[in-house]
Amino acid sequence: MTANHRHSTVLPIIQCRRATLESLRHTAGAMAAVRDALLVAGGLGTRMLPTSASVPKEALPLVDVPALIHLAREAVAAGVQCLHIISSPRKDLTAILGDHSWLQDRRPDLDQTLLSPFSDIKVKVHIQHEPLGLGNAIETALDDVSGPFLVLLGDNILLDSHTPTNEFIPSNASKKLVENFEKNGLPCAGLLAISPHEVSNYGVVRLEGERIQEICEKPNVEDAPSNLVMCGRYLFTPDAKSLLQKYDVESHGELQSIVLQQHWMNNDGLLGVELKGYQWYDSGKPLPWLQAQVDHALRRSDTAPAMEAWLRARLDEL
Repeated sequence: MTANHRHSTVLPIIQCRRATLESLRHTAGAMAAVRDALLVAGGLGTRMLPTSASVPKEALPLVDVPALIHLAREAVAAGVQCLHIISSPRKDLTAILGDHSWLQDRRPDLDQTLLSPFSDIKVKVHIQHEPLGLGNAIETALDDVSGPFLVLLGDNILLDSHTPTNEFIPSNASKKLVENFEKNGLPCAGLLAISPHEVSNYGVVRLEGERIQEICEKPNVEDAPSNLVMCGRYLFTPDAKSLLQKYDVESHGELQSIVLQQHWMNNDGLLGVELKGYQWYDSGKPLPWLQAQVDHALRRSDTAPAMEAWLRARLDEL
């Protein structure tokens, strides 16, 4: 499941009664802490077949660290105490969720959190029995969530640090959203600026200040309100559960989560958090994932020199 959606639609904001950001900032300190994260990994990975038939795409490595470990450590860095993984009936995550600390003697240079990445966080696996979209995936876990929560799409990795594995630094993308929520008390979505000619593949937003005023799904280049797109990171408030019941999947299908966000836009507000300086890697498609390997390797001090030399030599042969 990627950050973009299948349908093309424009969702403008309607001017309704709303609290001001300033008034909400006064009450933000009383808001519940963000202790839960939902990692949406229910997709079948059909574009990554035949590999995904035997290896979950979330277990595929970005050079040498599996995507799921990147996401889990990002959640921990944001203060999360319980990670809810939304999976599908036939996906087996047993191996990657296991404790591999017994290998520490073989690689004493690695931090223990890479071999036991879930030792300091509670993990619950929830099954989405049918692929009915992001909103429905979120609903499968909400009976176990009471406060505000993060949502991370399982095939979207956002990195602002490209270190060797023995110097691993988790992404702080989700932490940026938590910090915004602690300041404003409002739901928010992570945004990345992309090349204007790529906007037709994503959910593009129009901002006024921090507020998202419009979400335009897969617009034509000339119709896009900006080059800021949603990138698979969200922070939802506790009312998401009742709102997803109100805007049910039977009525709204895969647009259920977009309608939920439109509700917030039309009321107290939905904020955009621009994530500057991050590389966005997509593990859901073969070519973007191959490009991610090369890009990340060229940014790491331990792999960049040899990788660059090999690439230059190989290109000279073409």
